[in-house]
Amino acid sequence: MKTLIDKLHNGGDLTDGDIRYLVPVLLSDAVPDELKADFLAALHHKGETAEEVTCFVELFMERADDPKIDPAKLPGPMIDVCGTGGDGLNLFNVSTTIMFVLAAGGAVVLKHGNRGVTSSCGSADVLEELGVPIHLAPEELKECAQRFGLGFVFARQYHPAFREIAKMRERLTRQNSRTIFSLLGPLLNPVRPPRQLIGVFAPRLTTLFADVLRRLGRERAWIVHGLAENTNGIDDISICGATTIAELQDGKITSAILDTQWLGVPRARIEELLGGTASENAATLEGVLSGKITGAKREMAVANAGGGFVVAGIARDMNEGIALAREQIDSGRAIEKLRALQSYKPNAAQ
Repeated sequence: MKTLIDKLHNGGDLTDGDIRYLVPVLLSDAVPDELKADFLAALHHKGETAEEVTCFVELFMERADDPKIDPAKLPGPMIDVCGTGGDGLNLFNVSTTIMFVLAAGGAVVLKHGNRGVTSSCGSADVLEELGVPIHLAPEELKECAQRFGLGFVFARQYHPAFREIAKMRERLTRQNSRTIFSLLGPLLNPVRPPRQLIGVFAPRLTTLFADVLRRLGRERAWIVHGLAENTNGIDDISICGATTIAELQDGKITSAILDTQWLGVPRARIEELLGGTASENAATLEGVLSGKITGAKREMAVANAGGGFVVAGIARDMNEGIALAREQIDSGRAIEKLRALQSYKPNAAQ
C-alpha cells in the first residue's frame, strides 16, 4: 500500500489492478486505520478520476446485498434522489422530502441513504423519526416499491462490508477530511436505478459524476450543484442562486446553468432552508408534504421534485415538473404517500 501511496503523491492514477488490490485492504481490520487514512488522503489530494471512481463503485457493489428489483416490473420509472452531503450547511432533508412528491406523481423512488455523517440528520434519521420502516429486507423493499412506488435502501444494511471502516470514515469526517468515500454514497445504490438525481458538494463534480454514471450504464441523470449566497454551494437544485447541471442522456453528457427564478420560483435566503434535529426535520418534511409549511422550504422541495420528474421522464421540462410537484402537494397525494409508508408493517400480514 505504501508503494501506491507514493504513486499517488507523484501524481499517478490508479489502475484497475491497483484498485482490485486496494479494496480488500481498505475493508480489512488487519490493516491500521492510519495507513488507510494516508492512502485516502493521497488519493483525494491527487484528485479522483472517473475511471478510479467507477472501479471503486463496481468493486464495492460486488460486495453489496443486491435486492434484485426488476425495473420492468415496477408501476413507474425507477429513480433515486440523493446527495453527497458535505456542503456543511445542514439544510432540511430535501431529497428525502421529494421522494414522496415524486412517488405521488408516478415515479418509483428507491432512495439510497444513511444516518447523518456530514449533517446532524441523515435520511435514515428523519425517516425513522417519522415512523417509516428503514430496515427493509429485499422482499419487503420490493413489496414497498410495487405497492407504494417507494422504498428506502438503508446503506448500512445493504453494504455490510462497510462496517469494517465505519469508525474510520466518521473520524475523517469529523476532521473535515474529504476522501473518495465522500463521493461514493449516491453511486452505491445496490438497486442500480437507471435514473438518478444527484446533488454534489462542488461544481467540478457534476461532470465527473455524469461520466461515472455513463460508465455504469445509467439511462439518464442530472448531477446538480447549487449556489447560495456567501457559501461554497449546496448539493441540491438551489433557489438561492444558479445551479450547475451535468445531464447524462442516451450516453451523452451535456452541461447547463439553471436559475429557478426564471421559472417563477421566488429567490430565498439560505437561512430559510436550514434544518435541525431529526424531530425538527421530520416536522418540516411532514409540514411541506401536507401543505402546512409554505415559503422557502416548500419552494425548495418543489424545485428539486421538478428536476426529479424531468429525470424520471414524467415531465418534459422544469416548468412542467414544477407544476406537477405543486399539484402532488396541493392535492394531498404527497402526504398520502408518506402515510402509506408509515403504515407499512414489515414481516406482518398486510
